[in-house]
Amino acid sequence: MMASPPQIPRPAHPQRRGAGSRRPPPRRPAPRRQVLPVLAVAFLLAGLFRLGAGIGSAMAEASSPPAGATPAPATAAGDTPPDTATTAALLVQLTRREESLREREAALRARESQMASAIGQLQDQIAALQDAEEELAATMALADRAAEEDIARMIRVFESMKPEEAAQVFAEMAPEFAAGFLARLSPEAAAEIMAGLTPDRAYLLSTIVAGRNALVPRL
Repeated sequence: MMASPPQIPRPAHPQRRGAGSRRPPPRRPAPRRQVLPVLAVAFLLAGLFRLGAGIGSAMAEASSPPAGATPAPATAAGDTPPDTATTAALLVQLTRREESLREREAALRARESQMASAIGQLQDQIAALQDAEEELAATMALADRAAEEDIARMIRVFESMKPEEAAQVFAEMAPEFAAGFLARLSPEAAAEIMAGLTPDRAYLLSTIVAGRNALVPRL
């Protein structure tokens, strides 16, 4: 606190002077009641200013990121940050689905390869069967030609033989086989051979030949 100014002692009984020589009254010091409130207000404003400055610096430090920290990525207005667990689960599902598709594709390729191999083997077998069929047909044609030649030769032999001798051979021959030769012989030679056979044998051979001719379609 400031020291109060010294008070001037007043005379106990002032001497009266003349009317022409009056002195001005001395100045009174400022009362203490006006100085103290002003000082109190000044101190209060200074404290409030310092308190406001401290609060502002504290808020600035709290809002600023610490040293070495990575700033968070800015998000658009209205967007929510993605959940890390949900994103990881989606990635795992996509990876599994991709692996499943790859396995299916590999299985399909293997199946296609197996089918192509089976088709190739089947085509080879079909070609081999066709070749065998052609060879068999050629062999049968040769056999038929040889048999036809043999039958034609035997017919010439029977026609050149005497009817009695030829009849003896036809009597011992199987009925179907003998009827086949009789159908190929000339009518004159067949009649002479039939005349040398027994009636029962001649009837049997005649029935077989007639039956064969009956099965032939008529034009």
